Amino acid sequence: METVAAEVSAEERIKKAAKLIFTKKGFLATTVRDIAAEADINVASVNYYFRSKEKLFELIMAETIEKTFAEVEPVFYNTSLSLLQKIELMADHFINKALNEPDLPLFLVREVMAGSNSLPLIRNLPAIMESDFAKQVMALNTSGKIQYNAFHIILNMGSMLIFPFLSLNQVTNFGNATKEEFFELMQERKKLIPIWLGQMIGASV
Repeated sequence: METVAAEVSAEERIKKAAKLIFTKKGFLATTVRDIAAEADINVASVNYYFRSKEKLFELIMAETIEKTFAEVEPVFYNTSLSLLQKIELMADHFINKALNEPDLPLFLVREVMAGSNSLPLIRNLPAIMESDFAKQVMALNTSGKIQYNAFHIILNMGSMLIFPFLSLNQVTNFGNATKEEFFELMQERKKLIPIWLGQMIGASV
């Protein structure tokens, strides 16, 4: 029993250390040696438990996405919230998560481009398309003076949330903004996204 407990403890220490270092330095700048040092464990043990930095990163990101989706999923089904209230809550949650997990947006894009079906949003898409959120979005098709595919709302929200984080290095490296200024921009963006999408919705009702 002690050996099993020690192994679980070692794995958890490695995962905790990896998450801390990945968040602080980013995936590319992080080495297995960095993770091992933070976990106070030898490099061979990191490779033994997780095979490579890439596998460890994928596991941590997958767990992060699962947790993020679980936290925001009730919003999809909440019948007491308006569409804009749902958008506001989801924008706030995702931006906060991305600020704390800067590699998350790029990981999401890579998984989508690779055709992964393991992402919670993709895996649960049939159920989500029956949710109150989906019904509110699709109702825009018939309620507006201007007819359009309401799926544009979802696509716009996704791009508004994800793209700024994909450009973080370019924005900060070329002197357009410091990381502190980027953080403030994202705080402002949480308030602006519901307004922008609200104007889009309002123009068609």
